[in-house]
Amino acid sequence: MSIHKIIIPTPFAVGDVNSYLLKGDALTLVDAGPKTPEAWQALEFGLKEAGVRAEDIEQVVLTHHHPDHAGWIDGFDNAKLYGHPYNDFWLRRDEAFFEFHDAFYLERLKEEGVPDDHHLWIKRMKRPLTLMGSRPLDMTINEGDALPGHPGWEVMETLGHAQSHLSFWNKESGEMIGGDHVIAKVSSNPLIEPPLDPSMGRPKSLLQYNASLGRLLKMPIEVIYSGHGEDVHNVHELITERLAKQHQRAMKVLAMIGNEDKTIYDLTKQLFPHAYEKELGLTLSETIGQIDYLLEDGLITESMDDKGIFHYREA
Repeated sequence: MSIHKIIIPTPFAVGDVNSYLLKGDALTLVDAGPKTPEAWQALEFGLKEAGVRAEDIEQVVLTHHHPDHAGWIDGFDNAKLYGHPYNDFWLRRDEAFFEFHDAFYLERLKEEGVPDDHHLWIKRMKRPLTLMGSRPLDMTINEGDALPGHPGWEVMETLGHAQSHLSFWNKESGEMIGGDHVIAKVSSNPLIEPPLDPSMGRPKSLLQYNASLGRLLKMPIEVIYSGHGEDVHNVHELITERLAKQHQRAMKVLAMIGNEDKTIYDLTKQLFPHAYEKELGLTLSETIGQIDYLLEDGLITESMDDKGIFHYREA
């Protein structure tokens, strides 16, 4: 099987995104950039370089549902669409989804102690959805499945950065197509997202992410073809370093809490004084991750006041 990387521009702060054309028993595109004219141009150019046209693509496979990866899924009429079951939730975007989506985030903002005048952020956060495709999956794939059309490639569920995140692993060659699970230059942000099953509580994204990274430490990975930037070669070294940095960040938050009662919002303002208003979702996600980490290790306690706001203090 040959792997051909296509670099696609995005309007997001993360910069360019990578899509991968796999030539095997099936002609497969892994991820499809954001739904912008510039991204489509780059996709067409990349495919042409590999001697392929959009109509030749037989299957599109998603690493996860974020708009920079799931935009042009609508551009491949002859292709079947594969991905984690959670993708459908965002790709269908029906009325029930939006109701659940908004209610989930409103509840989070309230319990985090975010003032009412910031609750408008829920509307703002839906803007990138216009850059996401809107066709449902033809088939779901998940942990332990074989990647259709590519013998030797296995599907791994690597949750954390997204609740739909999959990576694709070839044991023989030591190659992995890793989406945003491991990026060379930056650490992925474990984002807070609604659970697949509405009756379940909030997924603990950072703990999921750390567990997903921990799995890779036990695998003989030679290279990860990443969703952004260059290929990752020193995989174990990089992950070990990232997990150590994560621990340091949590200890920094522990020192901030001390013997005072602090809300998530209090801590987010302290941690990100210049960014929290502009990037409320990302910064709250980051803070919640540290709190989950500290709670898991029994280093802090959680209590709820009569307004339904959580407070944290050192254990």
